[in-house]
Amino acid sequence: MNAKGDELYSYIKEQGGNTVIADHFNYPDNYVIKRPQGMSDWLITYTLGGEGYFIIDGAERFCQTGEVTLMQPGVPHQYGTRRGSQWHFIWAHFSPRIMETNLLPNEKLLVHMIDSDSLRKRFFRAFRSLVSDSIERGMYWNELCENTMRHIILLLAKRMTKQLDPRIEEIQHLLATRMQEPIRIEELAKAVGLSPSRLSHLFKESTGASIVDTLNDMRIRQAALLLEHTDRHPSEVALDVGFQNYNHFANQFRKRHQVSPRAYKNEPRT
Repeated sequence: MNAKGDELYSYIKEQGGNTVIADHFNYPDNYVIKRPQGMSDWLITYTLGGEGYFIIDGAERFCQTGEVTLMQPGVPHQYGTRRGSQWHFIWAHFSPRIMETNLLPNEKLLVHMIDSDSLRKRFFRAFRSLVSDSIERGMYWNELCENTMRHIILLLAKRMTKQLDPRIEEIQHLLATRMQEPIRIEELAKAVGLSPSRLSHLFKESTGASIVDTLNDMRIRQAALLLEHTDRHPSEVALDVGFQNYNHFANQFRKRHQVSPRAYKNEPRT
């Protein structure tokens, strides 16, 4: 997955950057880019609306809302807005020094659909931050862009490795973001369009744990961090992470750490 040589065209260098250049486009179907020799940069796009296309080795592939495309350096290509459409997308050119691409499949053009709403929002926030830093070019802008680009690639690698049902990913996100709230299976099931029994079965089948056990694990992990690194009393920590009953919290904590919350807090740390 390496560039073929420094002699290839680099949009990053042309625009005065070192590692990443990014922007946000919304173009009609007269938009087209042709690079018959390829380039020394990687190219990533995230489609927000409409459709685009890529032509590589004579084969045409389309990209639509919610899809991330990633093209390797040194690949002759053409891309643009699909005929009769409008392509609304965020793009970034980045250099091969970002080695996290090795975690992804070795394909000239990778096209991957992000079909979880929460994950789409997370990708959008990351890409939006990338574009902002690339355009503003404030202090440490290139380093900020590089870190955000690594974050995006790692998110993509995680998504492609895990391959969970997007409804289960959505439930995991809801559990993490609403950890302090009372959670009802019926409400979670409604959020992803499943019956409570079907959701419970699918979640256990996909993750190996029940929704309740997964939520308790999240709460106990967070509680352990609070006990270690804050002066919060164990009873306060129990409320902080969503347990309304201290005895229930203590039982769940002891089940996972073999000691009570108070004993865990008082353990010597190195």
